[in-house]
Amino acid sequence: MQGLHTVDPEQATGDTAKLFTATHRALGVIPNLARVMANNPTVLKGYVDVVTALSAQGTLSAGVRERIALLVAQENRSDYCLSVHAFRGTRVAGLTTAEATRARRGEADDPWAAAVLDLAAVVVRDRGAVSDTQLAVARHAGLSDGHVVEVIAHVALGVFTNYLATAARIDVDWPLVRHTDGEDAMP
Repeated sequence: MQGLHTVDPEQATGDTAKLFTATHRALGVIPNLARVMANNPTVLKGYVDVVTALSAQGTLSAGVRERIALLVAQENRSDYCLSVHAFRGTRVAGLTTAEATRARRGEADDPWAAAVLDLAAVVVRDRGAVSDTQLAVARHAGLSDGHVVEVIAHVALGVFTNYLATAARIDVDWPLVRHTDGEDAMP
């Protein structure tokens, strides 16, 4: 059962129609989650602006961004967002299926990506309470304070979309990935 109404892009007018166009430009589609966000155009605009800024001007690669999103979605048990980011990670960012699966567990072969995921895991699991030791480990791995801020921004964006998708109870409009898939391999 759907919890929140979705706005039909074909029926949208004014600012909402423009936001749907921007969403399509940013993501290549207008997913059900954006249709829920359109219930409040300010929220949809903020989401599109943040995604666009982090993608176009951020320092993290698409593969690292998708790994963070997969980890956060797994931690929050968001099947909708797991499905989105498994698709985007493998089809857009170039991750292998194995890399996407490992990212859900906070693992990566690349040491820098692994350090990013270690930090992201601490941020999401401990609600931002990153210790001095954890910051030192991140810095030793090559993350600048700017990287740390950007990682936290991606975690926060993931938490927002995970929670909204869960509250909205919207249909998954991507190939379905469940948080329980491979549960024996999950932390």
